[in-house]
Amino acid sequence: MIPLVDRSWQSQPWQWQLAHAVSDVGELMRLVALPQLATPNRFPLLVPHAFIARMEAGNPADPLLRQVLPVAAEGVGVPGYRVDPVGDGNAVRRQGLLQKYTGRALIIVSGACAVNCRYCFRRHFPYGDFQPDSNAWDRIIADLEADPSISEVILSGGDPLILSDRRLEQILARLDAIPHVSTIRIHTRLPVVIPARVTDALTATLNSRTSKVVVILHINHAGEIDEALHDAASRLRASGALLLNQSVLLADINDSEMALAELSRRLFAIDVLPYYLHQLDPVAGAAHFEVTDARAAALIDRLRALLPGYLVPKLVREVEGAPSKTPLP
Repeated sequence: MIPLVDRSWQSQPWQWQLAHAVSDVGELMRLVALPQLATPNRFPLLVPHAFIARMEAGNPADPLLRQVLPVAAEGVGVPGYRVDPVGDGNAVRRQGLLQKYTGRALIIVSGACAVNCRYCFRRHFPYGDFQPDSNAWDRIIADLEADPSISEVILSGGDPLILSDRRLEQILARLDAIPHVSTIRIHTRLPVVIPARVTDALTATLNSRTSKVVVILHINHAGEIDEALHDAASRLRASGALLLNQSVLLADINDSEMALAELSRRLFAIDVLPYYLHQLDPVAGAAHFEVTDARAAALIDRLRALLPGYLVPKLVREVEGAPSKTPLP
């Protein structure tokens, strides 16, 4: 076990850091210098040391800790909170391929993540049924080739950057070869929680694309942004990728105008533009993170007074069956 004061993990490759991520609540509590606690853990704990190192030791309200720590409230059933909160099941075109919006298709490339966020809308997703095998990949590519209306392909999961650089290159090359696919979008939290994931091989792979590459990072709080993430973002940007950020509005984590304003400012400082601020998807086990629509709208109003317009994220909700993300006032 690596104590918080030991930073030897910093010299390790990202695969090692992933393999040694903390999965025991007791170990996490020891590393952040907090009393031991017993909580139900139906959704497994997983958090890398690089993310733990940004937490404030001894602070049970630390906004990074609260995103990953299992709590008893997760076991309380709340009406309206369900296992498939955004209708992923109804959007499946074939194994591994989802489509909700015109012109865009989404591929579940992996069921694994580097961190298990407690509010994750896919915390109950049956990845074993949907993650594509080699045969499914051939059918997915054939479907995309046969559908000229698809101009953008989104790689999601899990986290697509959990794949090796070699495997990611293979996937991107196949998508890049489809003439009508002009944009490849990668949704990832891995560079945030393990910045070492942004390797030279990854940036070379992104740089070699003819399609436009958009990397959507997932950062909820300014405390997640450190020098290592700044460096990772700089290398991604140097590959030619457009970097945007999406956040989830979370009670007692980032639901204040000052927290959101500081997040936008810190994102801009590392050349990442705020994109979406999502209202919480009503996934079973996450109701304790909810912020009301009225409060969310008031926060955005105050952000408009504090920030230039390009730093104010769009407040949206994903509604099953809607033709796009639904903007909120």
